[in-house]
Amino acid sequence: MSDVLDRLLKPEVEIVSKNLPRKGYRMKRLSEQAGEDVVFTVQALPYGRIEEIVESGVSDVKLHTVLAGVVEPDLKSPALREKFGGATPAETVKAMLLSGEVLDLARAIERLTGYGSTTIQEIKKN
Repeated sequence: MSDVLDRLLKPEVEIVSKNLPRKGYRMKRLSEQAGEDVVFTVQALPYGRIEEIVESGVSDVKLHTVLAGVVEPDLKSPALREKFGGATPAETVKAMLLSGEVLDLARAIERLTGYGSTTIQEIKKN
């Protein structure tokens, strides 16, 4: 077997879809309003999910990326819908977050998913 194949077969090399990367982000405006930290936890999306969102024809891809990638708080929570008056989770998020906040969260999810960041490194030969 090749050295690279041996390395990929090590038990330490995870199946990415079983352990998608997560990060927490403090929402500045909401934290100030709440008087304590409001942290959203976002998760990378599984392979092909962003393409599915784009191909679904939704008008706001960033908003739907946020709905798919925010794991805490539950943006589909009936309590949030009731407080913010959204008939759908998308309307709830629009009532709760500023456009720039949606964009920042979507970018964070995209970076965790591997978009917009360098995930490979060229090998320089001498």
